[in-house]
Amino acid sequence: MSDSRPIILKIGGSAITDKTGELAAKTEIINRLAEEIKRADLDNLIVVHGGGSFGHPTALKYGLKDGYNEDPTQKLGFAETHHVMTVLNGLVMDAMIWHEIAAVSIAPSSCFLTENGKIKVFDETVLKALQKMSFTPVMYGDAVLDEKLGFTILSGDQLVAYLAIKYNASKIVIGTDTDGIFDADPKTNPDAKPYKKLTLAELKAIQPKLGKAQGKDVTGGMAGKIAALIPAIEAGVHVTVTGATKGLSIYRALTDQSVLGTEIEKT
Repeated sequence: MSDSRPIILKIGGSAITDKTGELAAKTEIINRLAEEIKRADLDNLIVVHGGGSFGHPTALKYGLKDGYNEDPTQKLGFAETHHVMTVLNGLVMDAMIWHEIAAVSIAPSSCFLTENGKIKVFDETVLKALQKMSFTPVMYGDAVLDEKLGFTILSGDQLVAYLAIKYNASKIVIGTDTDGIFDADPKTNPDAKPYKKLTLAELKAIQPKLGKAQGKDVTGGMAGKIAALIPAIEAGVHVTVTGATKGLSIYRALTDQSVLGTEIEKT
């Protein structure tokens, strides 16, 4: 049993799905990431994954992020968005169980309530019991009920920052579809340069220049990710942003080895 501070791994939806498609999972990448998580052999890991081409298109179609506007079709949209996220989560869980990781899925919509898009209530009973027995809890970006808006989208990045602060995480590893944070979009600009290390102040200074989302994204791409993570960095949590689509980057980041990517610290 581990009493050590948790490590939180965020697997970006852009890494495990094709964001320009719909319901397009990259199963070979999901499988390899499960292999790397197994190899890292951590008993204090919490995994959170994004929605990519599963959660975002439906959330966008029904305008869920902005809340309930009395249009009854939105309720079906909420149900559908949550359901497709459980489908993607099922693929992630398949790979983890196949690699003999004792991972257990927790639906955020069943234990989180937000107020105006910010987490207000979290029933941690099940998560804490799983951690006590060294299970690997797996959560994901989800459609959740909101006390003011009716419902909204709780992004994986907001979940990660919240959990990192609440449980005093030793670090956050973010696996994306690029090798860290760049000064321009590396997918469209071949001259984009990576940032190796950033302090909180430097991160805030470059924030306006960070890329907006590719494809359908309700949580704002890299700029949205960073905005959601800033509270955790302010709380002193070390963040590594690296490519999840390249072999061994996630394994290396989880086991404190050097990786191609961006290290972010408070000072």
